[in-house]
Amino acid sequence: MGKGGSGLSGTSLRAVREVLARHVDSGRIPGLVALVGRGEEAHVEAMGTMRHGGGAPMRRDTIFRMASTTKPVAVAGTVVLLDEGRLRPDDRIDGWLPELADRRVLRRAGGPLDETVPARRPITVWDLLTSTFGLGLDMTARNSPIMDALFEQGVYGQKWLLPAPEPDEWIRRLGRLPLMHQPGERWLYNVSDDVLGVLVARVTGQSFETFLREHVFDPLGMKDTGFHVSADKIDRLPPLYASDPRTGEFVVRDEAEGGHHSRPPAFPSGGGGLDSTVDDYHAYFRMLLHHGMHGSRRILSRHSVELMTTNRLPPEQRATLQASAHGMAHFPQGQGRPDGWGFGMAVRGYRGRVAPIRQFGWDGNVGTTAYADPGNQLVGILLTQTGMSTSARTIHDFWTTLYRAADG
Repeated sequence: MGKGGSGLSGTSLRAVREVLARHVDSGRIPGLVALVGRGEEAHVEAMGTMRHGGGAPMRRDTIFRMASTTKPVAVAGTVVLLDEGRLRPDDRIDGWLPELADRRVLRRAGGPLDETVPARRPITVWDLLTSTFGLGLDMTARNSPIMDALFEQGVYGQKWLLPAPEPDEWIRRLGRLPLMHQPGERWLYNVSDDVLGVLVARVTGQSFETFLREHVFDPLGMKDTGFHVSADKIDRLPPLYASDPRTGEFVVRDEAEGGHHSRPPAFPSGGGGLDSTVDDYHAYFRMLLHHGMHGSRRILSRHSVELMTTNRLPPEQRATLQASAHGMAHFPQGQGRPDGWGFGMAVRGYRGRVAPIRQFGWDGNVGTTAYADPGNQLVGILLTQTGMSTSARTIHDFWTTLYRAADG
């Protein structure tokens, strides 16, 4: 990809294009959009069609459901409040979120919900930022009473792993449940990211989306990013596909028009609710690579970006992260399991199969992936809408080919 860390070589781009084309030509992926950015350059490949069987072609400005790839972007709302001094990392959150005050904690994470002890301390902003506040999706204990309760109480829906109630009701339901672990004790997935959205709204008096738009999306020119797709853009949103496990046939899980993302949600989910494009996400990840700067404008402080994009977990919690990631449908494909976590994203602390140390980003189970590599000043984004069970191999080959073709 060019010596000295600048530019994109024709050889590497051809290799990426060819491997992606093979996946689209196979018929398993109707279409995709990929971006490779380095320095001031960005190369985009839009391949195939938005629907299985043909129809409108994928375009550079196609809008995708980002699923868990939402997390690295949505966390910026809280980081802005840190930079403004309206929140501090060690602040206890119960002043803004009294529903999460005076927590009880399960004696055993997999035990009965009525066997609890008092929390040793209140939950802090730092606990939420690092996904260690004590409650989350535990992929190593899928059938435990507390995991069942998250769905029975309607904290998460059965069809969509997204909150359905409006934020105040959602946090009230969450407050009925005990914590799985003591605050700060263990990394747990996803719930923290949604609590942060409620926290931002309570602190600012604005909706989470409005605050993100004013402080992150608009300053970065992320004009196609939001928690739903408006009617004038809905033709740019492909249907979301799933593969029938019995027949292997592709079924539409979510249509564009009239579908789950065609109207504003009651709950704007920082864990998985954003819709966006490759160029919008590139603008965000480039800003992180530039230590919080977008052109001459500062979006986030250099210190905060460093906190976000370097590991915040002690060794024992990193082991938990690795074990949990192995149970996720969308743990990083082709790069090895993550061994560190910053704010809302994985951070690599060791040389992976192909990925280098310090790479940061995350994946989404609808078939999305976005990472930045500070050492090579590289951003890679690949967006599909076929679900990770189908697109995992495509994502694996994208990253493997991208790094193997790089000569810098």
